[in-house]
Amino acid sequence: MHTFLIKRDSMGWGCGYRTLQTICSWMNHNHAQSSHAVPTIREIQEMLVEMEDKPKSFLNSRQWIGSFEVCLIIDKLYDVPCKIVHVNKGEELNSIVETLKIHFTTFGSPIMMGGDIDASSKGVMGIRLGDDASLLIVDPHYVGKEQTKEFLQNKGWVKWQPLNNFISSSFYNLCLPQVKARSKIL
Repeated sequence: MHTFLIKRDSMGWGCGYRTLQTICSWMNHNHAQSSHAVPTIREIQEMLVEMEDKPKSFLNSRQWIGSFEVCLIIDKLYDVPCKIVHVNKGEELNSIVETLKIHFTTFGSPIMMGGDIDASSKGVMGIRLGDDASLLIVDPHYVGKEQTKEFLQNKGWVKWQPLNNFISSSFYNLCLPQVKARSKIL
């Protein structure tokens, strides 16, 4: 797994960008046609303005991006379509367990998850099935030097989060890149 350190000047607004950068890193290492450098926040903003998704005033702003913008950038950079899954309320996340299971079984690519009341972006790296289904979350809010995986897990920066621990009244949008990892020769 590749780690992106958060620049202190993007604290409080850059989590969607960092989640997108994590997905781009995955694409570069797992998708055969990928050859793009992971875009900077400025480059992401420029692409969204160029695609006319955002006005010119978006450049150099601290405006958030969500799952839809992540979908646009992945399609532009990698020519990979994304599926957007909307859940009206966090208490309904169980209704998409099968969709997430199929995604990780078929594609395996990370998912961008964002909401409204729960406005923090999350990178979803897997799903654990069972009576209390959980998502493997990589939290893009970590600030500091790269640490061990044990440190990140113990502090909750990488964790299994049960679906019933998401905010029940928040809606959630998930961006599921529809691309398979290339085969690894052992």
